[in-house]
Amino acid sequence: MDQLPNLGREQEMLSEMGMSSIDELFSDIPADIRRDTPLPLRGPQSEEEIWADAQRLLGANVSLDDRPSFLAAGLARNFVPTMVGMLATRGEFLTSYTPYQPEVSQGMLQAMWEFQTMVSELVGLPVANVSMYDASTAAAEAITCAVRVHRRKSSQKNVVYVSMFVPPQRFEVIRNYTQGSGLEIRILEHLEDGHIDMNSAAEAAGCCAVYVEQPSAFGILDPGLMDLKEVIGEETALIVGVDAVSLGIVEPPGSWGADIVVGEGQPFGIGPTAGGPIYGIFACGEGYTRQMPGRIVGLTRDVDKKRAFTLTLSTREQHIRRHRATSNICSNETLIALMGAMHMALLGPRGIERLALRVASATEATKRAVASIDGIELVDPRACNFREFAVKLPGEASDALAYLDANGVLGGFDLGVWWEGMSTCLLIGADERTSESDIEALTAGLSSWLEGVGS
Repeated sequence: MDQLPNLGREQEMLSEMGMSSIDELFSDIPADIRRDTPLPLRGPQSEEEIWADAQRLLGANVSLDDRPSFLAAGLARNFVPTMVGMLATRGEFLTSYTPYQPEVSQGMLQAMWEFQTMVSELVGLPVANVSMYDASTAAAEAITCAVRVHRRKSSQKNVVYVSMFVPPQRFEVIRNYTQGSGLEIRILEHLEDGHIDMNSAAEAAGCCAVYVEQPSAFGILDPGLMDLKEVIGEETALIVGVDAVSLGIVEPPGSWGADIVVGEGQPFGIGPTAGGPIYGIFACGEGYTRQMPGRIVGLTRDVDKKRAFTLTLSTREQHIRRHRATSNICSNETLIALMGAMHMALLGPRGIERLALRVASATEATKRAVASIDGIELVDPRACNFREFAVKLPGEASDALAYLDANGVLGGFDLGVWWEGMSTCLLIGADERTSESDIEALTAGLSSWLEGVGS
């Protein structure tokens, strides 16, 4: 019996279309680009042969776990408990989609509500959604949300300020989201040491929104940001991008004036996936709720006074009239977000604090060791860093990274890829999995490279 339902019925289908052959069906394709010979593909393989080939190809890959890694630059390699994967692959989660029928989706809706609650507590704001594609789309959606709220009452209409040290790929997403709506993006300047320039911040007062990151792209925790809301005023939305793990020990932005908090949720629940899927977090004050993107799950009581969950707010074109939709986030990221909720729930408040402390300790230990090498200079020796720090080298960062890679160490990220003029700067990341032997391998490799540069 044919396994494909239409196999052997080609002529019947062609006749129904008034055609006599497959060639006639594809006659619109110009002859000069049409292939008239079979593709040069190998013959069919048995399952055994396919597995052997797959293992050979996969065996050529180098895992982040195979060697010391100090690569961060947006994604973290925090350890994810095995329990997260075991729970996420249960059928009720794995095949989840938007729960349009709340009466049969109570478990899923509760899990989504729990995620929202955890994010709200983490960032210090009352409302969170479920969720964004990643930190970049979360930042872009936050800006457009803030503009919708503040456009009429701002003195700098249709103007937003974005930190000069936002990673270029995130800035491009922001630019793509805003370029068709008449918004003007201006750059919020920072000082040479990476901290915010308060004079530039004062110029942003009265615009629709200001977007900054804490920690910055250099891993710098800037205390000046805690005064930023006072400088820009209440008529301007303060949007803060965060490292979610850092909030285990760092005061949440919601407590120092942030109106919207966004960030990369990936450190909770999922490892670095070289392109996805990952998820972004988005939380805001109550004044922004009606304009925020995505979906919100609400908790209520049914007629029997029992807890009941339902989609309280959905701003996607799937749910409301297209011209009234406030979100471009259409694909479902719920499964990945729930993996983050599982991870956070397994850690608990104390566990998240301990995780953040371990990351901070590893960052400081790595920074001290690298800074002790003659010829290497910290971008800001006085800065307090989380997860990442930047150093200046006496040569090209790309050369140093190539040398380290050849010696079995992933040494970090070449900042020259992001910003012109920083080709001698290296961004080094650390996390709770960074060991003393990893740090020793990095410092030994850098010292050896420096000897070659000096000669």
